[in-house]
Amino acid sequence: MTREEKGAIIEELSEKFKTVPYFYITDASGMSVAEVNKLRRMCFEQGIEYKVIKNTLIRKALETLDTDYTSFDGTVLAGFSGVMFHAESGKVPAKLIKQYRKEAGNDKLKLKGASVDYSLFIGHDQLETLLTLKTKNELIGDVIGLLQSPAKNVISGLQSGGNILAGLLKTLSEREAA
Repeated sequence: MTREEKGAIIEELSEKFKTVPYFYITDASGMSVAEVNKLRRMCFEQGIEYKVIKNTLIRKALETLDTDYTSFDGTVLAGFSGVMFHAESGKVPAKLIKQYRKEAGNDKLKLKGASVDYSLFIGHDQLETLLTLKTKNELIGDVIGLLQSPAKNVISGLQSGGNILAGLLKTLSEREAA
């Protein structure tokens, strides 16, 4: 690979890292061609872009970003590395990794590291944490629900009080009429 080709790959990768806030770096070493093809098919079906890239090129692309990714050096960026990009959710690649491991019946696909909204997760043990993370829209929905809850309680209290008061007035008026 020529220096110009490497430069183009680094530039393309750094642009991808800037525009996509969710990426996972995985280790798929020891997988057969059929297993890799199955992984790529699953990625395509779920809207995940999967690329196998040399660690040095990933490192150089990450160095161009504002976020500090030096904790990836030596641990995440070692050995065989495949990068999964998903533009909308940080949870989708984690679900895919778990689903793939379950369907394949082996543990050949491992999470080495991830960046979700520029928060770093290092090691395969972080997979469960990534699966339980809420998306930004889910968190906003939770906050809105919490903010609406007191207002709903007041309104329902006023409505139920109004019904009781109306029933009481009706009973009293019926007594006076009788």
